[in-house]
Amino acid sequence: MRRQEPMVGITLAFVCLGILGAMPIIANSRPAGFSALSFAFFLSVWQLVCAIPLVVGEAVSGRRGILDAALAPAIRRRTLAIVLVTGAIFGLSTFAYVLAMERAGAVAAAIAIQAYPLFAIAWESVFLKRRKSPAELGFTLLLLAALYYLATGGTWAVAGFSVWFAVALGVPFLWSIAHVIVREVLVATPITPGQVTFLRVLISSVFLGAVLLAVAGPEAVLADLGAFGFQQHAFIMGLVYYLELILWFYAMRHIDVSVASSIAVPSPVLTMVLAIVFLGDRVEPYQVAALAVVIASLYGLLLAGMRKRRRERVS
Repeated sequence: MRRQEPMVGITLAFVCLGILGAMPIIANSRPAGFSALSFAFFLSVWQLVCAIPLVVGEAVSGRRGILDAALAPAIRRRTLAIVLVTGAIFGLSTFAYVLAMERAGAVAAAIAIQAYPLFAIAWESVFLKRRKSPAELGFTLLLLAALYYLATGGTWAVAGFSVWFAVALGVPFLWSIAHVIVREVLVATPITPGQVTFLRVLISSVFLGAVLLAVAGPEAVLADLGAFGFQQHAFIMGLVYYLELILWFYAMRHIDVSVASSIAVPSPVLTMVLAIVFLGDRVEPYQVAALAVVIASLYGLLLAGMRKRRRERVS
């Protein structure tokens, strides 16, 4: 078991906050005429390129991680199997992320993704047997109400529910499953965050590439590959996404997933400002109201969880 340093994890989580706030703007500022699936594939490929130097550097410095010859074969096989499954999940979530930003809008989708701590807490309850207190249940219901209000465009009417907002909610749902599983691997095995990230984006690229070829065909893929402006945006998105991933995995070595994700809660505020400045988006009053309730609910969940754990330690 590695030594955990909470302040390191908290600092890294704050850096992730800034990156997460900017990512929706980068995704939606790509040139028109290119599909979300193609953008998701090529940004994953650029992520893979960005991941290579760290993996090579770790190997040169002697940090062999999952490649360590002394590692039990059974542990290596189990770790690789987990990374394989989570890599496919991350590939699907990358496509859903780009599609949701495009169809639901950067602001609405960014707020929806803040449901991540809700899913993370739920999975931690399932896997780590952490039961919710009455306060946590109350804040959970408040969060769900705010998300429903946002999904209906501020009308509360079922008829106004946005399918694309549901797609946006699928992103944190998929992330939460994969991150909870990956965190246990990072803590319990010698695999490095660099190796996890490299394998994740490798599998995601293969998964998305196969789907893209089946849907669009090789000629369309080659045409997108040769589009300089499109590839420029894909590279920028891949680079910042990679930085967020690697910093996030290092943060999860030191703090719980729910704590790290709660630090990133205000990222949609940055997204709102950037969307107005760079995309010319209009932020609706109901979106601001929903975001305020979402932030209050998530911080309420964090504080309620901290108080519950403090009482458990005392007892």
